[in-house]
Amino acid sequence: MRLKQLTRISKRKKSFTHDQLLELEAKYCSWGDTVHYAEKLNIFKSSAGSYLYDHQGREYLDLQMWYSAVNFGYGNQRLNEALKKQIDTLPQLACQYLHEEKIQLSTKLAQRNQRTFEEKGRVHFNVGGASALEDSLKLVRNYSGRSLVFAFMGGYHGRTLGASAITSSFRYRERFGHFGDRAMFVPYPYCFRCLYDKKRDFCDLYCLKQFERLFETEYYSVVNKKNNKCEFAAFYVEPVQGTGGYIVPPQEYYSELKNILDRYGILLIDDEIQMGFFRTGKFWAIEHFNITPDIIVFGKALTNGLNPLSGVWAKEKFISPDVFPPGSTHATFSSNSLGTTVGLEVVKLIEESDFAISIPKKGRYFISQLKKLQKKYPQIADVDGIGLALRMEICEKDGYTPNKELTDRIVNLGLSGSLNVRGKRRGLILDVGGYYKNVFTIAPSFYITEEEIDLGVELFGEALKRALKKS
Repeated sequence: MRLKQLTRISKRKKSFTHDQLLELEAKYCSWGDTVHYAEKLNIFKSSAGSYLYDHQGREYLDLQMWYSAVNFGYGNQRLNEALKKQIDTLPQLACQYLHEEKIQLSTKLAQRNQRTFEEKGRVHFNVGGASALEDSLKLVRNYSGRSLVFAFMGGYHGRTLGASAITSSFRYRERFGHFGDRAMFVPYPYCFRCLYDKKRDFCDLYCLKQFERLFETEYYSVVNKKNNKCEFAAFYVEPVQGTGGYIVPPQEYYSELKNILDRYGILLIDDEIQMGFFRTGKFWAIEHFNITPDIIVFGKALTNGLNPLSGVWAKEKFISPDVFPPGSTHATFSSNSLGTTVGLEVVKLIEESDFAISIPKKGRYFISQLKKLQKKYPQIADVDGIGLALRMEICEKDGYTPNKELTDRIVNLGLSGSLNVRGKRRGLILDVGGYYKNVFTIAPSFYITEEEIDLGVELFGEALKRALKKS
């Protein structure tokens, strides 16, 4: 009866109380997304800079910025104004026609990559990251004639059917039938939790050597030793694993992996959806490892979360009109004029900024403050990161056994908005990743200040202290 009354009310009035909205959500919204991971649901009303605000106006410091989509801060006026201007100029245009911003943005990305990697290439746009990932699979299959690929354990590439096939978690595939083109998953160099129980200082990249052994004989199932042809077309990598827990590999890992792949004609596809656009302190995370990928997949921060836009950059030989002609792939909203306009402004903003200096500096400061907290709490087992992609692994007192329950309590305390810090009730927005869902993956705004970093560490410390009391 109550829901019927609310439905009738919805026809007469435009505003609802917080509780009324939650009742309607419980009845009419799909639970298939990730909203209901939280213990208690919250409804946010506004955002600015590094903060979200709930219906009571309470501030929540956001240390995950929409999974690294809002790198340049909520309500960034420069980017907002570019979008508003485009709405009044060319708000819509079918993607079969050209507009200036698409051409300019493609040119900037392609020319930047040509300077960085000394490779000519082209850019193809889509909407979400998983859609761009699908486009990259088409490029790989079209060029190689093969459909099988390698990917990493712990890797996350999206939840469309094609992206799920190369995402390591079986949970994302479990209810959707057989995946005949599922990737072969290879251990990622996760040195804190080495699958082979090795120690980084003495392992000599043991995990990579185990991968290389697959090519020793045809009876390991991947290569024909008589002609050295491999059944696998490509290896999909996240240079720094995202959902897997913001794991940074050993510096030399990718250059040695690339040597193996080149030997057998296997393409290296670089998924930069979370780490691209300076999250790690470089335009692309792969730049830290001094190799050239064959294809780059990007999205998220390209438009600062204002309008969905993603894409792929590929070397010319994979995407030239001769091999990838008109109509090879298409999406109605792919190179939409609003997205390309904001994306162009983002790239211009990056060109005019000192992110190569400021982001590593802020990252080092953030890690130093987290390590001070780590000395007080043995449950903070591992603190690491690169640029402003940071991780905290939460464990039992032994410093190794994953503690998901404690992690979840900390998250929910942050979402409750009840943390008393500096004489004020506040909230804290955190994201959880990791193989055991016990890692805080920290991706703050690039404009976060040292004072806000200190506040974030204080808020986290308060949440951890309260969570430990409940355990």
